[in-house]
Amino acid sequence: MLLNAYDTEERRQFRDTVRRFVDTEVRPYADEWDEAGDIPWELHEKAGSLGVFGFGIDEQYGGLGFDDCFMRKAWMEEMGASGANGVLAALVGRTISIDPIQKLASEEIRERVLADVVAGRKGSSLAITEPSGGSDVANLQTRAHRDGNHYVLNGSKTFITGGMKSDYFVVGARTGGEGLNGISLFFVEKDFPGFSRTPLGAKMGWWASDQATLYFDDCRVPAENLMGTEGRGFIEIMKNFNLERVGLTSEALGMMKEALRCSIEWAQERKTFGQRLIEHQVIRHKIADMSAKTEALDAYLDQICHTINEGEMPVAEICKAKVFGTKALEFVASEAMQILGGAGYLRGNSVERIYREVKVLAIGGGSEEIMRDLAVRQMGL
Repeated sequence: MLLNAYDTEERRQFRDTVRRFVDTEVRPYADEWDEAGDIPWELHEKAGSLGVFGFGIDEQYGGLGFDDCFMRKAWMEEMGASGANGVLAALVGRTISIDPIQKLASEEIRERVLADVVAGRKGSSLAITEPSGGSDVANLQTRAHRDGNHYVLNGSKTFITGGMKSDYFVVGARTGGEGLNGISLFFVEKDFPGFSRTPLGAKMGWWASDQATLYFDDCRVPAENLMGTEGRGFIEIMKNFNLERVGLTSEALGMMKEALRCSIEWAQERKTFGQRLIEHQVIRHKIADMSAKTEALDAYLDQICHTINEGEMPVAEICKAKVFGTKALEFVASEAMQILGGAGYLRGNSVERIYREVKVLAIGGGSEEIMRDLAVRQMGL
């Protein structure tokens, strides 16, 4: 195993804490929650008590008062390694809305809601994706117009993680002309008149997490709930998506590590043709390839985390890492399924869950196609 030059005692202790949380609070119930399509709300509060929703959030709002990208990576990686990625989605749906609330919402809103969201007592969601498109934010169709001391929102959002259970929503709506510069953000609460929601239908994966479609029918939002500058809302949170992508790539890494672990364990126990699987060269080569891709992604992420901690945001590298990570996960999950054979195809094991969760990471947070294009543009080409 390679030494990690970025490891510190504090980071090791944090990772150990998260790993214990995963082993005691998540792994034993993963299949039960998957089949139920839900997790108990107390799990949100237990996760919140670890501080995992508080990175980069001021202490006065219930946050940690500091940020560390390596700790962000450890949290998502260890949860990814649980093989219960629907559970993770249910927990972290709030994460991409918390920073915009701190940076752009009014002080009254920050004081009233952030501590509860960071502690896991309440849920929040970012609502950008629409039925007409996800990654093409510049063509966002939901509209808002000023009417006295309110804005009136009309439109819909979909694939909103946590949408059925969240209390608060950061909603993108067009207040101006075409393109990103015409989009504003609004803080919407679940009981606002004109707001409703319905759950998405059956999904390929993320069974334990709810995703919803949101509807705004002349939804009246107080004018003071405008977040940031009118027409500049989306521009003001674009950096937020970079950390989401680091998190998703870290999740992919954890899934790869778990799939590799399960493959090695099975190959050491299972016998065919008078030999353990691990003694067959074809299986040994699969494990070598799986291990190499896993370690490569781990090292790439460490470099990205270090750069971010130093105050830079390496957008091109983050985009490339997400594409590399999801492609590598696809390979590792497929090889793990092949090694386990029929046993891996049965419900109730990590490899089966990981295999059906692969594709959502290649779509969510920016599709592979969008990530490739953005990476090249960030390279100045």
